[in-house]
Amino acid sequence: MGIELDLSDPARPSGTMPVDGNTQPYGLLHGGASVVLAETLGSVAAALAAGPGRIALGVDINATHHRAVPGGVVTGRAEPLHVGRTVASYEVVVTDERGRRVCTSRITCQLRDAPTG
Repeated sequence: MGIELDLSDPARPSGTMPVDGNTQPYGLLHGGASVVLAETLGSVAAALAAGPGRIALGVDINATHHRAVPGGVVTGRAEPLHVGRTVASYEVVVTDERGRRVCTSRITCQLRDAPTG
């Protein structure tokens, strides 16, 4: 997928992904690739929020695709909607190189103690 993470703000991780290699048959960014970027960023944010000895498990993700992207690089940023003791939800906005919204996704993760053994 070629995702590169930026964790300079762990509460709001961001990342980039090339369109090349992540396209559907018409040569445009595949919607599933946008969702992979969103799930990666939301899951990383939730895992960091969960803290040591805890894990984040994705329980829901959805996405709305706003525009086609024929090339270049897309950028995603996860913004917390709710971070509690047992549930964390994030909105992930994916934009193109011109800053135009390509995809809006929401991911919810369950936060729980890591399994033992």
